Amino acid sequence: MNPSLIFIAIALFTWGIGDGMYFYFMPIYLEQLGATPVQRGFIFGVFGFMMLIAHAPSGYLSDKWGRRQLLRLNWIVGVLGALGMAAATSLWTFAAAYWVYGLTASVTSPLFSYVTAARGKMTAGRAMTLISATFSLGMIFGPSTGGWIGEQYGLRTIFMVIVVVFSVSLVFMFFLRPQPRDEFAAHETNEKLSANSRYLTMLGVIFVTTFAMYLPQTLTPNFLEGERGLTIAQMGWVGTVGSLGNFVLNLLLGSMKARIGFVLGQALVALFALAIWKGTGIPFYMLGYFLLGGYRVARMLAFAQVRSLIHQAQMGLAYGLAETAGSFATILAPLLAGYMYDNEPASVYPLGLLLIPAAMVITLIFAPREKLQPVEVGLKS
Repeated sequence: MNPSLIFIAIALFTWGIGDGMYFYFMPIYLEQLGATPVQRGFIFGVFGFMMLIAHAPSGYLSDKWGRRQLLRLNWIVGVLGALGMAAATSLWTFAAAYWVYGLTASVTSPLFSYVTAARGKMTAGRAMTLISATFSLGMIFGPSTGGWIGEQYGLRTIFMVIVVVFSVSLVFMFFLRPQPRDEFAAHETNEKLSANSRYLTMLGVIFVTTFAMYLPQTLTPNFLEGERGLTIAQMGWVGTVGSLGNFVLNLLLGSMKARIGFVLGQALVALFALAIWKGTGIPFYMLGYFLLGGYRVARMLAFAQVRSLIHQAQMGLAYGLAETAGSFATILAPLLAGYMYDNEPASVYPLGLLLIPAAMVITLIFAPREKLQPVEVGLKS
């Protein structure tokens, strides 16, 4: 394996520990800071907006400036965002730091471009899911640790700890090797992405599937705490099982053809919604969060399908625009979830069970049916 992939794996594993420490408790902490369900939906929506505006520029710059530089920049912004969240003492100062942290979502484009170029003989889907699995492996250790810290010392302490964890992760990014910048060969046509109809169709598929899968999960921590009576520590163990699901399902679905794994990932998120909605105890909620790992895998495999539709020299921008489509969905879904939760907390789950199968049908109709063979051209510049 390329040594740089090992350093990325270690950095993602470490970052996953820190991310897992707070991820499942974010809606609960916002509630402790005084946010109403609608305000929580708004904060998550703005977070999605920060992701939206960051992806395409990050992808473009990774093509033009270099993937390694963008990776390091994103890691630094993440550390600064975590520092801001740890220092915040009011709802909106915390939200502002959280939104800064949202800019790090733009790491996806340079990360997967870097991984794709360094993957060797692995398929793009396999390389992406394996690397993603290292992040998920780290997240296994995060929620239970964060739950214990939150129970003993308060949820704010979690953010103080993750500043240290994220800083350790940043160190490994400075061991990455540079990559040559990819160009179109003289005999190739530089087709603009805006003229690539199959790619544009896939962007629509990504928006629809992300919206359908994201809607039922947005405020589930609040639902489990407020409506089902789970403690912070219990939520931590549920989150740990969820992170285990991310890891296991990355390995299982990542070994399949991207299109098949993409559809199965969506189906597992539908089962998550069913388990949370109709479940009557912690084992059901743990099962639901385990199955929610299908969401992360589906997002990775969407990228793998995008790769088959574009030239390698377009990877950064193409991945960035794909994440922009997904991020637009993550802006709208929390707003709807917050409104629905305010009226009837459980209502997002039956709606999710209607939307996800519809999204699966759209996937089967419009997603790429076979793996194309893109030209792999890399010229040093």
